[in-house]
Amino acid sequence: MDHRRMVDNPMTQQRPVLHQSVHWNVPPVHYPFGIGNDISVKARRSKWASRHVQRSETLLVAVAALLLVIPYPGIASAAVPLPKPRPAAAPAAIDDAPSAAEATDEQAEPETAPQAVAPQANAKPLSPCRLALTEQIAIAPSIPDIKGPGACGGEDLVRLEAVVLPDHSQVVVKPAAVLRCAMARELVNWVRDDLSPLAATRGTAIVEIDNFDAYECRGRNRQKGGKLSEHGRANAIDIRALKLANGQTVSLTDRTVPRALREKVVGSVCARFSTVLGPGSDGYHEDHVHLDLAPGRPEYRVCNWHVWEALPQVAPLLPAVRPDEAPPRPGAEGAAAVSSRPAAVEEPAAGDSQQVAEPDGLEAEAPPVVAKPAKSKQATKKRREHRRL
Repeated sequence: MDHRRMVDNPMTQQRPVLHQSVHWNVPPVHYPFGIGNDISVKARRSKWASRHVQRSETLLVAVAALLLVIPYPGIASAAVPLPKPRPAAAPAAIDDAPSAAEATDEQAEPETAPQAVAPQANAKPLSPCRLALTEQIAIAPSIPDIKGPGACGGEDLVRLEAVVLPDHSQVVVKPAAVLRCAMARELVNWVRDDLSPLAATRGTAIVEIDNFDAYECRGRNRQKGGKLSEHGRANAIDIRALKLANGQTVSLTDRTVPRALREKVVGSVCARFSTVLGPGSDGYHEDHVHLDLAPGRPEYRVCNWHVWEALPQVAPLLPAVRPDEAPPRPGAEGAAAVSSRPAAVEEPAAGDSQQVAEPDGLEAEAPPVVAKPAKSKQATKKRREHRRL
């Protein structure tokens, strides 16, 4: 058996043949380069030769890279030929391609132009209310329509920020109220035509309106499951107080405000709005006033705002003393005559021998005292027997 062929066999070079030394009739193989080295002399020569070739190739690549990096004086001095500039009188070339900037502009124009035209094409025409609610009377920019949830929302909405008075001063609505245009316009007219002249008669002016609530998707009186409030349709506003130019804040439901002033305010709002709810209406509007333009019959209005009297400063503990110059009460003469009569004489008990003293001056008029007959015990006994039966 040729041991050299077995060692040079490529099948035996894939992995170590550890069991060859224990085969019978096969002499052990002594490898010249150690136990784990199963490569022949021919294979070792080819392996070292390939490594020499690889080193030579690496050296050539490094030299070529170095030559590219180091500039050559002859190459640097050579001038690159450029085309001659086009004469100004030459006609424009038809086949010239547009520049990158021009191509970008041409591509951007078709995209941006429809965006500017599309809102104008799809925009709804302004309503008559919107045309009348100009900047000369109110600061009320339009806002998009609100749809939902449910039946909440509305169209032709504005955000009322301030009311412009005829003298160009502004009454700020704080916070700004989201309302339908019709409701906002009626509120603006009320402030300009009714409230502002009324404040002028008091020697002051209105500078701010305390907006307690405007648009809010909720039921009436915030009751779950209740009927949808006009606040959910952006058709109502709750006003709590008015701030004046002198720094005073006047609450519309304050009892200390003069009654005549409050009555004028009640008359002005009830003449303009469909529903007015205030103190004494339903228990939910004791500290503010509710105004809305609920749709329905024009002649049907709800004005439920009681103007209460001012509370006393100190509650009296006892009734006031009747003055001396006060006229006599009705029936006082009869009460005096009754009080002048003598007291009733007590009747003496049966068997009492003591005589009762008669008052002076009434001996002849006093009737004789007649003793009542005593009840017999027999009658009482019969009555008891009758009850038993």
